[in-house]
Amino acid sequence: MPNPTQPLATLKSRLLEIQHLKDAAALLSWDQETYMPAGGGQTRAEQLATLQTLAHDKFVSPEIEDLLSHHIDPTTRLVQANGLDDASKALLRETWRDFSRAKKLPSDFVNRRERECSLAQQVWAEARRRDDFMHFLPYLQRVVALKFEEIDYMGYDNSPYDALLDTYDPGATVAQLQPLFATLRHGLLELLKHVREAASPPDDRILFQTYDEQQQLAFGKLALHGMGYDFNRGRLDLSAHPFTTSFHPTDVRVTTRVFEKDLPSCLFSCIHEGGHGLYEQGLPQEQYGTPLGEAISLGIHESQSRLWENNVGRSKAFWTHFFPLLRQYFPSQLGAISLDVFHAALNRVKPSLIRVEADEVTYNLHIMVRFEIELALIEKRVAVKDLPDLWREKMQEYLGVTPERDAEGVLQDVHWSLGALGYFPTYTLGNLYASMFFRQACQDVPALETEIQQGHLLSLKDWLNHNIHQYGRQYSSTDLLHRITGRVLSVEPFLSYLRTKIGDIYGFSITR
Repeated sequence: MPNPTQPLATLKSRLLEIQHLKDAAALLSWDQETYMPAGGGQTRAEQLATLQTLAHDKFVSPEIEDLLSHHIDPTTRLVQANGLDDASKALLRETWRDFSRAKKLPSDFVNRRERECSLAQQVWAEARRRDDFMHFLPYLQRVVALKFEEIDYMGYDNSPYDALLDTYDPGATVAQLQPLFATLRHGLLELLKHVREAASPPDDRILFQTYDEQQQLAFGKLALHGMGYDFNRGRLDLSAHPFTTSFHPTDVRVTTRVFEKDLPSCLFSCIHEGGHGLYEQGLPQEQYGTPLGEAISLGIHESQSRLWENNVGRSKAFWTHFFPLLRQYFPSQLGAISLDVFHAALNRVKPSLIRVEADEVTYNLHIMVRFEIELALIEKRVAVKDLPDLWREKMQEYLGVTPERDAEGVLQDVHWSLGALGYFPTYTLGNLYASMFFRQACQDVPALETEIQQGHLLSLKDWLNHNIHQYGRQYSSTDLLHRITGRVLSVEPFLSYLRTKIGDIYGFSITR
């Protein structure tokens, strides 16, 4: 009698081979952004295109389709029970989703997309350094043209932007995001109004003194160690734009950037990327190569980095323990500064040009700028060449600041060069998820705040491992959120958290 689980075992073996190809490509991408000599760019683009095309072709092969057909009803496309457990059903469901999407993309297209995006990323880094959008323009135009082509292959029901959103946060649509963002925008602008009317904002000049770069990196590593990031299974390097790459839960790498006169930049990028890194290190090793060994969505992934960066890293509880340590690294700059003054400085609300350095109140306004620009671009209401002007208009509208240089405007983010249009909304979704997850963690672990004050962060890491990381993609974002909190996604927990925190620092109260 045939073993009903044998096709699943064979499928997992084939998926593992495909994952090895993807990880080889990911390693080359990591090297491209960290150590690759500038002259290697053209060849690196060809190498990446070859590996990603091979992985794509193996995944959409008749063999994979046949293995899936043993467990997927050909009419309903639903997983048939066949005596499988819930995790195996989820693995098949998510593999079928990935296969169905990938099969719509021709190999030639995948090859061209990977090559162009690799080249565009390298040109973007140079254009940003030179503050030269025109140098980047033809590459970005080719990337956007490829995204239009991808949308045509993928198809959509309402907005073409939905096809891109679904890549990063499955099920997300423009119709869902616009009212959610509108509610959030109203609450943030109300909070920003109170901040601007406050008598005396915190003085944050102490954060922008001269801080030795090597000492900044050393303290960043200290914070990562405290969070539970395992340096035996990871490393910290420098890159133009901080990111996290994982090749396996035993090899997860984070990067940061460091500026001599900007203490928060290195510090919070280390904590932020550390949150991503903990998620990747916490995924089940036995499911490596399958969807159950991957993060649910980039919205959930971003919730992990934003939770650590903001709910923890900008809290007074965190700095109760870590500020005395930071003063030991920088005694001349911080020796006479109190915890309250330092904490207030870290949480000063000040509309600024750079997203990754934005405060918690204005950060999501940066995301809305990008969301609206991307939506207009993909719906063909604006041309690529007009993006710098539109960027300046939106920044003035949302934040009241206007970049004078494109390096501080349309060129500041790496995402478009990578072809990652549709990615930005996941940052705001991540902030909303983070507030709901952290609130629940505090309820489930009553002593959590005290533990954080004492520098004991591992109980939070363990809570995240247990409730989120271990499941991979077994549950959808919506199902996981409800499973943990019993609630649906809402802006109110996030706004309530901000009103309390910022109100305490600025001396006002917003009642509801």
